[in-house]
Amino acid sequence: MNFGARQNKLREHLATTRFDGLLISHLPNIRYLCGFSGSAAFLLVEESGSVFFTDARYDTQAHEEVKAAKVVVASKSALQSVGEWVSRRRKRARGRTIGIEAEHLTLADKKRLNDLLPSGTRLKESPPIVERARMVKDADELQRVRDAVKLGAKLFDRALEVLRPGVKEAEVAAEMEYAARRAGAEEMSFPTIVASGARSALPHGRASNLAIRPGGFVVCDFGVILAGYCSDQTRSVWVGSDSDDARRAYEAVREAQRAAVDAVRPGIAVGEVDAAARKVLRKAGLGRYFTHSTGHGVGLEIHEPPRVASGQTEILQPGMVITVEPGVYFPGKWGVRIEDMVAVTAGGREVLTPTSKDFLAV
Repeated sequence: MNFGARQNKLREHLATTRFDGLLISHLPNIRYLCGFSGSAAFLLVEESGSVFFTDARYDTQAHEEVKAAKVVVASKSALQSVGEWVSRRRKRARGRTIGIEAEHLTLADKKRLNDLLPSGTRLKESPPIVERARMVKDADELQRVRDAVKLGAKLFDRALEVLRPGVKEAEVAAEMEYAARRAGAEEMSFPTIVASGARSALPHGRASNLAIRPGGFVVCDFGVILAGYCSDQTRSVWVGSDSDDARRAYEAVREAQRAAVDAVRPGIAVGEVDAAARKVLRKAGLGRYFTHSTGHGVGLEIHEPPRVASGQTEILQPGMVITVEPGVYFPGKWGVRIEDMVAVTAGGREVLTPTSKDFLAV
């Protein structure tokens, strides 16, 4: 990862704004810019260079991981260290404007920082500059995403080995998560979703102690973090003797998912990908049962821009990685969702998820 180049690109952007520096507080953004993977840090990016602040717990880790930035280990809190650093440069600090990540710096921390800074120094909310840069992955990032997707996909094989009537949803999730750890995953991208029967109609039905019963779908939505990057995949499995209604709903979702994947290419708005899926489901008479957006970006975070939803105008570019995950949900009955991760390429798209999407009954 070329962290120096990323910081230089940020400095070039800052030169076009009224900010004299940008204080990064969102940990995924800090990791993207300098490589630090700990849980307490700030990164101050200025024209003259970058300074990384953390506390004594991360002294060794910071010196090993942080690239292209001076490391300052605080004797007290990292935030206080930021204030002291700026204050020691009082002559340069007066009249300066430091951008802050408004969505990630708490009001309490903003107040503390204001109290620490010399008079004349202003804190101003910054747009999501780093998040926008992160939308387009470089070659190293894309390979890490591919590796995470490949590892994550193997978990579905384990799910199919244990998913049977009478087995609890939480037991299936536990087997998947154990397999993930054994295969080298750092952790899960999010709490594993294994939702059966009527609970499969909950788009985010986390695994419960409910025993799986015949006569419904089991929605398995899962992902891993590997080398800092996330994967995300959903497959829906029918339990018991299948019905015509179940097959029709499943095939409609599969067709919608295929249409949305086929729509992915550089130069189109993400809203068009969403529209492609909805068009198929409306034609099948299921449009009102598709109750969430079609997808989202994935990278250092499981949910990051762009949002693939109706009316969204972000233009797809090569290097972006999104999910495509239409579904239909019948409250009190069952639901079905199919999700792949897709990378935008110069010539179109690369479907990263290798798992079959054929209707499957156990």
